[in-house]
Parts: sequence; C-alpha cells; structure tokens
Amino acid sequence: MFTLWTLIEASLLCLNAVCILHEERFLAKFGWGRHAGQQDFGAPSAKDQVLNLIRSIRTVAKIPLIFLNVIAIIFKLLLG
Repeated sequence: MFTLWTLIEASLLCLNAVCILHEERFLAKFGWGRHAGQQDFGAPSAKDQVLNLIRSIRTVAKIPLIFLNVIAIIFKLLLG
C-alpha cells in the first residue's frame, strides 16, 4: 500500500544514498570527481549543477539525517 509514510521513507533512503556517495572512490570512476566540472567562465553545465547539488545535500543534510534515521528506526520498531 502506498502511503505518506512510504513516500517519506523513500525520500529518506534517497537522501541517505546521496550522502554516502564518495567522490574519490565512486564518482571519479564515472568522471564526476571533485575536479571534474571546474569551469572558469560561462554558465555551469547540468553535470556541474548535479555535482553541486550532491555536495550541498551532503553538507547541509548530514546532521538532520542522523536524527531522521533514528526517528524512522524507532517508528519502524514500534509500529512495524
């Protein structure tokens, strides 16, 4: 059954997946490493914007994700 809780849980899992991506070990294999999209001028490409989004999510959401994961685990333990 698709409920609001499954939507929240799916988004939490996707945020966890983005936060654990390691730039040197995983993303660099595909050309998406730390220095992959550095341009001196012009509008950033879609690849640069995705890399900036991954970095900003990792920076901003690290601490709140810990608490959200704890709440999700407790919720799952109590309510199944």
